[in-house]
Order: sequence, then structure tokens, then C-alpha cells
Amino acid sequence: MSKIGKINIAIPEKVKVALTGSLLNVEGPMGKKSLNIDTNMFELKIDEGKSVSIKPKSLNQDTKRLWGMNRSLLNNAIIGTSKGYSKTLELSGVGYRASLKGKQLSMQLGFSHDVNFDIPDSVKITVEKQTIVKINGSDKQEVGMIASKIKSFRPPEPYKGKGIKEQGQYILRKEGKKK
Repeated sequence: MSKIGKINIAIPEKVKVALTGSLLNVEGPMGKKSLNIDTNMFELKIDEGKSVSIKPKSLNQDTKRLWGMNRSLLNNAIIGTSKGYSKTLELSGVGYRASLKGKQLSMQLGFSHDVNFDIPDSVKITVEKQTIVKINGSDKQEVGMIASKIKSFRPPEPYKGKGIKEQGQYILRKEGKKK
């Protein structure tokens, strides 16, 4: 039995969930999301637009493995279309700064050139200060992928802590050379 899969998902007021065949459509104020759910393996119950539950038709190794994952994907889609997801990145280092130029995020990261990142249409990026970049979107996976792509341009190094990190991320610091 899946501990996560058993829990019902509450649907917020402004979100609409509809099942057409094996495609589950979730629509809310932040956008739309479609999920493909295997109806041969799982059955979905939508209770008057207030909650959704997912149950396997028969318990075996495959359904046990996929039950919690499918429930989490459904929950992430409902939360994403109602509230959305956000990640905050911090640029730390002398001269490290970011700015928006149209549909591009331009960053100065200590290289001889500026690093430009094209912003996809489904995600909104804002620069609060010159060193704080905020990424917002309705898809949890896409927001995380874009955050990790931006972090990969200059990962934080352990000696001075310079680089791009998520807000609240702990960086393992090392002591430098001793004489």
C-alpha cells in the first residue's frame, strides 16, 4: 500500500478538473495542465469538484510503484494551476549581477563576456535586486529545470562561496591553504 497514494487531493475553488478518456485536464488561474493517466491501471474519482482520489484497479508490483508517483504528479498539477511554483536564486560574488533585456536574462558572472539565457514563454523571470532572480511558473518540473540550468552557469564554489545558489541553500565551505 502506498502511504502517499491513499491521501485524497483537495481541489481549490478556482480550479477545474475534468477527465476525458485517459487525459486529465486541470485548469486554474495560473494556467492549464494536461496529464496522461493509465486508466487500465488506475481509476480516478472526482467528488463534485471538491476532491480527487486515485486508486489502483489491482494491487501488484507495478501499480504499487506508480500509485504514489501518479498522485504526486496530479497534486503538483493542481497546486501549479492554482498558486504556481517559484524559486529564488542568489548571485554572490564581486561584480556578479543580473538584468532583463527583453526576453533574455543577461548575467555578469566574472567571465570576459555576459551570459545570456533565453526565457521560455511558460515561465516568468523577474530580477528583484541585481543579485536576486525570481523564477515563477505553473509547472513544477519546468521551474526546477530552468533554475538548475541558470545555476549551472556558475555553480557555487566551496572556498569563497561565489556563484549562483538557491535561496537558503547550504554551501559546504572549505578552509584554504595554510602556510
